[in-house]
Amino acid sequence: MSITPLMPVYPRCDVRPVSGDHCHLIDEDGTRYLDFASGIAVNLLGHSHEGLIGAIQRQAATLMHVSNLYGSPQGEALAQKLVDHTFAHTAFFTNSGAEAVETAIKTARAYHQHAGNEERYELITFKNAFHGRTMATISASNQEKMHKGFYPMLAGFKYAEFDDLESAKAQMGPHTAGFLVEPIQGEGGIRPASEEFLQGLRALCDEHDLMLVLDEVQCGVARTGTLYAYEQYGIEPDILATAKGIGGGFPLGACLATEKAARGMTFGTHGSTYGGNPLAMAAGMAVMEAVANDEFLAEVREKGERIRSRLEQFIGNYPELFDFVRGRGLMLGIRMKVESRPFFQHLRDNHQLLTVAAGDQTLRVLPPLVIGDAEIDEFFDKLSAGAASYEIPED
Repeated sequence: MSITPLMPVYPRCDVRPVSGDHCHLIDEDGTRYLDFASGIAVNLLGHSHEGLIGAIQRQAATLMHVSNLYGSPQGEALAQKLVDHTFAHTAFFTNSGAEAVETAIKTARAYHQHAGNEERYELITFKNAFHGRTMATISASNQEKMHKGFYPMLAGFKYAEFDDLESAKAQMGPHTAGFLVEPIQGEGGIRPASEEFLQGLRALCDEHDLMLVLDEVQCGVARTGTLYAYEQYGIEPDILATAKGIGGGFPLGACLATEKAARGMTFGTHGSTYGGNPLAMAAGMAVMEAVANDEFLAEVREKGERIRSRLEQFIGNYPELFDFVRGRGLMLGIRMKVESRPFFQHLRDNHQLLTVAAGDQTLRVLPPLVIGDAEIDEFFDKLSAGAASYEIPED
């Protein structure tokens, strides 16, 4: 038998972590890696946060799972916490970001169809977006690399240019139910939307009774220096998908919505066997207690600006490699003048620095939000050594 026991859908590298220590991962051979990838923006409290670990341990010893047929004190508490700190009036808990986006898509369609508007089912999405790996979420993306081998795509999505309001308007029609957009594209290259764009989408939704659906799976939960990125744009969405950092490493996602937007999500319209189980709720509550306060968020903004400033100075030393820095808070991207994937591999394999490659020749810098001065200095030491020793591949 030639196939591996783990289905070979990931091109796994030779790094094999077996433990974590604050902002480092430790390989099975004892090698320590500085983790500025955070499981792609998941481990926002690092790998040994006592509050998160303790909450999971206590809940695991008490009650891990019950059916959603029963009342959920744990789920009610976390939902209330999210409602208290966001635009939303209600939350549905999932196991992943893709499921959270699926719920958001269903919620947006149900908003119209609950009122008898069966023709309102299309969501306008944006090129180079990443919304997940389910059939609906890959259909919501225009990326051929995600479509290949899985045709036909699901109907109900149109693609516009990101950060281009006129392009979004041009896609509108009698079937439009709303817009699905990342305030900051992650996989697409850490590309923040402009205020004019998101405010323009909000205005179109208000004018035409459409749903503004934000995918904050990667940029949410304090990553950009506010609890959710939409707070920095002077708008509120109708529906929002969140995941990744919300569980701090435990599988958890949520779809947040206003009461108006959720009018179609009634008994029997949606469900999840594991979504909102007590163990996940304990993890989510521990994360929220750590990050949902002004002091923590201010620290994220300060550290983000400090790293950005140092990066902007640093890249000037290597004009053949780097172009510019973009992003917000501790969701930063270094736009490179060459393909970013070989360089991120070089940093990993030769300098024990973990980052993430992204589209548009971008290197993602996504450290745990709990980094300190020592980790920041170590990051720049490793990045500098990596840039100095890197040989740009010949075409």
